[in-house]
Formats: sequence, structure tokens, C-alpha cells
Amino acid sequence: MRLCILDNDILDGYLGATYGSFGAMFIRLFRDAGADWSMDVFNTQQGQYPTSFENYDAVLLTGSGADSFSDEPWVVELRRQTTELLRKNKKLVGVCFGHQLIALCLGAPVGRAPQGWGVGRQTYDWHRPELAPGRTQFALLASHQDQVFELPPGATLAASSAYCPVAAFTVGDTVFCVQPHPEFEEPFSAHLLDKRRELLGEALYQRAHTSLTLGHEGTDVARMIVDFLERR
Repeated sequence: MRLCILDNDILDGYLGATYGSFGAMFIRLFRDAGADWSMDVFNTQQGQYPTSFENYDAVLLTGSGADSFSDEPWVVELRRQTTELLRKNKKLVGVCFGHQLIALCLGAPVGRAPQGWGVGRQTYDWHRPELAPGRTQFALLASHQDQVFELPPGATLAASSAYCPVAAFTVGDTVFCVQPHPEFEEPFSAHLLDKRRELLGEALYQRAHTSLTLGHEGTDVARMIVDFLERR
């Protein structure tokens, strides 16, 4: 399996020094989940793309601080590239910003969540038992103010919560998208919370910070993604 990771952000300061990049975090996550893959990272903000996507079995779109519906040139180009990948039925995984951008390319409405930020450890109801036998919920770390408002045409709901009704979806056996971050670690989330403390407000900040002590199931979701991508 060869995975192309389209990294849609540039981590700086503490996060860059500690974690490298979103692409590097996903490589570590999938290796922890048992994936023996070849994985290459391309930074879309810097205009990096593979010479040909035909060299890859699947493509993953990471999170980003940008909006998936932005008119920034690099986001417009990413939407164009993603629309073409969808047309060719390339296997795709989208996380957070990537989840929203793929949904947008599929025709779903995406925008600012009227209920505000979703942060910290969040619990989601799981609706696809065939992908995770015996599971009815997953807990993952979230950090987003945008949401997918409706399922894209032809998609199947995989996870939801009261705060985030379209938290994950699939399209056939080619697309797997999830709003929260399986690749996040608690100190990463804590740093983002500290950075946005004033923006979030003290009550939400404290609740989200406390929730990080409960752990999350990012590796379990990563194993599910591995199984989804390796399925023939």
C-alpha cells in the first residue's frame, strides 16, 4: 500500500518542534496501528503535489487552520485536485478540514457551526458496526469551528454527536471522512486550547482541558481506516 498524505497546514513554534507536521503525525499513527505502508507527504500550502496520483493506492487530506470553503488560491487548487480524485474513484481519507473539503467537493454544505467551537475530548455515536464490530461509540480529540451540515449525496453516516451531527461518513468503499482528529495527542490538544483560551471562554476552556485526562481512541479509529483502505 502506498499512501499520499496531502498536508494542509504548517506547524510552527512548539508544535512544529515537537510534532513536525500533520503528515508526520499520521505516519506515526498508522504505524502504531500496524500499517506497513509506504507514505509520502506533500504540503499543499506550499504547492506540493505528487507528479502523479496514479502512483498511490490512497490519498489522505489532513486538517488545517484554514477554511475548506476559502478562496485562498491553495485551497481552491486543493478542491480542484480533490474533485478530480473523486471523479477517478481514488480511495480518499479526510480528517477535520479534509473531511469538510471532501464533503464540499461532493456537494454538501459546509460552514461555521452556529453552536461554536468543538474542542477537547468528544464522544461520538458509531453507526457502522460492520466497520467496527461491537462498537457503538468512539472518543476522539476535536478542534474545529466549521462543520459539514448535511451528508453529501450518496454518503452513509458513520458517526454523529449532538454537537456534530455529521462527524464521520463513508462513500462506498472509496471515501472515509472523520471530523475529529485520530492523530492528535493530549499535549497537542492542550497547546491548542491554551492558545485559544480567551477566544473559547473560560468555561469551555476548563471543560475541554479537563476532558483530556479521560484519554481517546485515535489508534482504534486508525486501525479502522487501515482496514478500510486495505480492503479490496
